[in-house]
Amino acid sequence: MDASGTGGDVRPELKAWRPPARGALFVVSGPSGVGKSTLLRRVFEDLPGIEFSVSYTTRAPRAGERDGVDYHFVAPEAFLARRAEGALLEHAEVYGTWYGTPRGPVEAAVAAGRSMILDIDVQGAAQVRRAMPEAVSIFLLPPSREGLHARLRGRGTDRPEVVERRMREAEQQLREADQYDYLVVNEHLETAVAELESVFLAELARTSRRADRLGAAG
Repeated sequence: MDASGTGGDVRPELKAWRPPARGALFVVSGPSGVGKSTLLRRVFEDLPGIEFSVSYTTRAPRAGERDGVDYHFVAPEAFLARRAEGALLEHAEVYGTWYGTPRGPVEAAVAAGRSMILDIDVQGAAQVRRAMPEAVSIFLLPPSREGLHARLRGRGTDRPEVVERRMREAEQQLREADQYDYLVVNEHLETAVAELESVFLAELARTSRRADRLGAAG
């Protein structure tokens, strides 16, 4: 997902918001069709100082995708070499295509006090929780299974058998939702945006992340 375009209208109450001195690592998951890209784009528009982690993938770029922005597109041999070196924070194979998060940039950002978002599936999220237990995990839920099915069919971009495959994948992911710290239901867009941003704001307002402000408040 390209998180570089941030030209939208920021919510008025967030215009003066500034990131804390210490950031956090956020893991966001949800089934295909739940609206992750739309919701996260709003987060990037409204909350400065939060970065998107660009994953590696072995699939070919789709129309409009840019290397290093949407994904790092690499050959399978290069991906597996990185995995063998321990250079991936998490990885998963999905229908013959590998996906993985580069470890170095994430660890460097967190160590430097910046916030990062990983948009990954439940397999990857479980790996990140084991490697970095301090990560904050958020699962995006559809309003209902029927609503998700209708949304996938309504996109009109996938064949019926692909829609059914995505629904089976969604069922598998939904069974893991109770392992996450937060659940946000994307039934009404503005409500879901407000809930998601509330999670980010609350976590980034922790005393441990804003300790530098205690002296200034004295």
